[in-house]
Amino acid sequence: MTKTVAFVLALALAPAAAAAPRAARADLRLLESINLVRAGNGLPPLHLSSGLSRAAALHDAQMSRAGYFGHNSPDGAPFWSRIMPRYRPASGQRWVVGENIAWNSEAISAAETVALWMGSPEHRANLLDPRWHDVGIAVVRVESAPGVFGAGPATIITVDFGTRS
Repeated sequence: MTKTVAFVLALALAPAAAAAPRAARADLRLLESINLVRAGNGLPPLHLSSGLSRAAALHDAQMSRAGYFGHNSPDGAPFWSRIMPRYRPASGQRWVVGENIAWNSEAISAAETVALWMGSPEHRANLLDPRWHDVGIAVVRVESAPGVFGAGPATIITVDFGTRS
């Protein structure tokens, strides 16, 4: 069986539903793995944000249904525009968000995902960015996803990072 792994990174600067139990556990394992890497690099832990998690979950669902893998929506809208309604800056606040996404044709552990990202300079920089305070995490496993997923099984992961100041 061929194993496919793909991931991309995005970062944007702009001016100022309950998850299934299995998915929630995967989210928490990924949060723990990310925070372990951050702690090992002298960085504070990230705090789980329900708004960022909801944005990540909606993105995973959209990618799995539409059969695409990318930060921008199929209509070309940038990733930060889908995050903003769920993680708004207050009036006058500076707002920064970033995103790592990954997919694999087989199940992939939190530690494996973080290790892949740490092996990519851009993803590593995003994981270890000291600006981040909040994180939203979504992991979805589908048995058959169209498009770039080849109508096969896919584990799709979105991690949205954010800071409002």
